[in-house]
Amino acid sequence: MPDYHKAASITDLEPGAILCVDVAGTRVALYNLEGEYFATSPSCTHVEADLADGDIEGGEVVCPLHYATFDIRTGLCTGPPADEDLVTYNVRVNGQDIEVEL
Repeated sequence: MPDYHKAASITDLEPGAILCVDVAGTRVALYNLEGEYFATSPSCTHVEADLADGDIEGGEVVCPLHYATFDIRTGLCTGPPADEDLVTYNVRVNGQDIEVEL
């Protein structure tokens, strides 16, 4: 049964930032989109590039290696060369903690 686990504090993740963290043994990428927090799998589905090294443009993360794009909210692949979606995780804020459901 899934549970929420602390991933980071809200002070760890500035607006427009990406942070890859280990949450209960699972690596995830956290995003802060103007105060809304999201979590996805941490690597591009085209090549194992770390999305935390990428950029956020609008509501998408841009892979730093070949510039594939993914919708941060849904994980959907929105631009090549990747053609597989990211895994997404439910996120909640509990006080100052960002928690991810695993």
